[in-house]
Amino acid sequence: MSFLSIMFPLEAAVSFAGVAAGAARPLLGVSLFATLLLVFKPLLKGLLQAAILMMAPRKSLEERRYAEKLRGIAMLNSMARDYERSQPNLAAELRQIASRN
Repeated sequence: MSFLSIMFPLEAAVSFAGVAAGAARPLLGVSLFATLLLVFKPLLKGLLQAAILMMAPRKSLEERRYAEKLRGIAMLNSMARDYERSQPNLAAELRQIASRN
């Protein structure tokens, strides 16, 4: 009888340890994965930038300047439309400035 009374609490403790180890395994895996991401962050960042440049290469300086010029013209025309009813002279001047570019 004394042997069985000693054995049952030990079995309960062993089964609890197995459950705890089973619950800790995913946490250990996630923490290991997070550590690897942290260590290799510069490498992964560089690979991501290279992939982005392969998909959409950077525009040349001339193309970027031309796009900026078109945005400015569009902005002036938009402002002219906004002022058309209240200040027609200002709208005409804005359109003239936009046409110069």
